[in-house]
Amino acid sequence: METTQIRTQYGEVQGVRENGAVIWRGIPYAEPPVGDLRFHMPRPPQPWEGVREATRFGPVCPQPGNELDNSMFGPSNARPVQSEDCLYLNIWASDKSTEKRPVMVWIHGGAFVTGAGSLPIYDGASLAVNGDMIVVTINYRLGPLGFLDLSSYGNAYAANLGLLDQIAALEWVRSNIAAFGGDPEKVTIFGESAGAMSIGALLAMPSAKGLFRAAIMQSGASQVLPPEAAKRIADGYLRELGASPDDLSVLHSASTAELLQAAERLRQSGQENILSLLFQPVIHPQTLPVEPVVAIENGAAKDIALIIGTNQDEGSLFINQSSQILPREQVSGALEMMTGLNGDHLVDQYPMTVQGQAQIMTDLFFWRSAVRYAQAQIAHGPVWMYRFDWSQPGHSWLGTATHAAEIAFVFNNLPLLRHIGVQPDELTTNLAVQMQKAWITFAHTTTPATMEIPWGDYKKHDRTTIIFDRQINLVEDPDHDKRVQLIGD
Repeated sequence: METTQIRTQYGEVQGVRENGAVIWRGIPYAEPPVGDLRFHMPRPPQPWEGVREATRFGPVCPQPGNELDNSMFGPSNARPVQSEDCLYLNIWASDKSTEKRPVMVWIHGGAFVTGAGSLPIYDGASLAVNGDMIVVTINYRLGPLGFLDLSSYGNAYAANLGLLDQIAALEWVRSNIAAFGGDPEKVTIFGESAGAMSIGALLAMPSAKGLFRAAIMQSGASQVLPPEAAKRIADGYLRELGASPDDLSVLHSASTAELLQAAERLRQSGQENILSLLFQPVIHPQTLPVEPVVAIENGAAKDIALIIGTNQDEGSLFINQSSQILPREQVSGALEMMTGLNGDHLVDQYPMTVQGQAQIMTDLFFWRSAVRYAQAQIAHGPVWMYRFDWSQPGHSWLGTATHAAEIAFVFNNLPLLRHIGVQPDELTTNLAVQMQKAWITFAHTTTPATMEIPWGDYKKHDRTTIIFDRQINLVEDPDHDKRVQLIGD
């Protein structure tokens, strides 16, 4: 790339060269959602005069506690600044003159309440350089600011603001990414956990149509609240905040801290447990009119290529000690709401132990929903299924193939694992190369491939699934009996 100074439709931005990539950090893709714009749909950013320095990440969206302090994300000299003015994106491009390169847009996870596109684990340099492409990471509004459904309180309020932020970022990419060497017709969205659940919704949202041609969903699928549940949560939140249906002024006069504190009080009141989320996408006629998996069954994502998968031990991140075991009736109720199946019958299949409840999360919250989503899409577009099995035996966190463990492999940022005491061996290093290669090939061609083994697509008759471990293998219909029991044939 000849220059680090690029003209967007809103003004010029100045990036930097680092690690074989050109990087632009902290580019606004929407007007700051503050003041009168709090709890309202995103608007295009205001143009600026002169050259905007794009060398530092923008603020992260407001979120609770010390969620950004995890050492896996690399050493940091200071905690990131939080601000409601947080709708920024970051771009990595390989330092080459190639034009019309494929674009990968990352949507971060964090249970819809935490995270940021600027975390070191999401550094896009390796992916951009090794793939000769453009990598974009984004922020989107979180918690009550992004996923509190106030639409029942008047037409002034929209539902699913966090998803609408993601769409605004994708619209910015479509309009501006060519100037950075990207091809707006070759956009792949990829994300993990809440990021993958967001993608599950985007694939079903009419306003997201035409903004991408392929999607990768890592450890997340169709996850939404019905309108009635969203209304109960909104009512409870407003009570905690001290608002009334007749006077919502406190929504705009309260400080950011007060908004987060009201959410925490609601959570502690027993309205949320590890199997249910207060803040998440909601079914809404103007934004997300149909439950995503149903929309996909009906062809909402026709011709969109899809990679989808889970980790073998997702639940071990959330339930790993006896104090986290939930009461049986709470688990049963949550499972019935999530699956529509008999909760008591499901609970009876698992021991009420740490391992048993972790397996419930793996099977029912992650694996079942991924298989259902894949099954819904195969009649309308190509699908590839994976399972990530790699672990580091004896490690306190990575001793199982836990939730989020695959991210460092996709971005091939394995050196960050040293911060948590993992020295990658040769087979681990090779696995990262192979996984990243598959994601890169998919972004270029909408067909994934590793250098070691052909990855057959997912069909109902064989359900071919690639297993990513120190050795990569293909398996037909893994966990057949469990699938039939939980989903049907």
